[in-house]
Amino acid sequence: MGKRDELIAKYAEDLKSKCGMDADMDLLTKVTIGCGPAIYDADASTVAASQEGELETVKNNFLIKKLGLSDGPELMEGINKVLETYGMSERNKYRAVVYYMLTKQFGKESVYG
Repeated sequence: MGKRDELIAKYAEDLKSKCGMDADMDLLTKVTIGCGPAIYDADASTVAASQEGELETVKNNFLIKKLGLSDGPELMEGINKVLETYGMSERNKYRAVVYYMLTKQFGKESVYG
């Protein structure tokens, strides 16, 4: 099992234990691959939920550029909903898990078709 496969398994466990959802492994794998080398960097692999600038980056670079959504208040509401599901007290919110949940929430699985 390679490093990426180990990370994907860890993300799937986070989805199950912390978010109460079973992962669509095919989609989770594609979202993880889409994160690129960031998943291997301790700082970049997580989302700093308490930093407004980080949330803006998630909104602009992922929701708008990657998923093709139009900017509006519902995007930040969606991000906040996902972070609440993950657990605000959860220190390590993995970027791939957050992106996976955002993809599901906005019904944009087809982007990873």
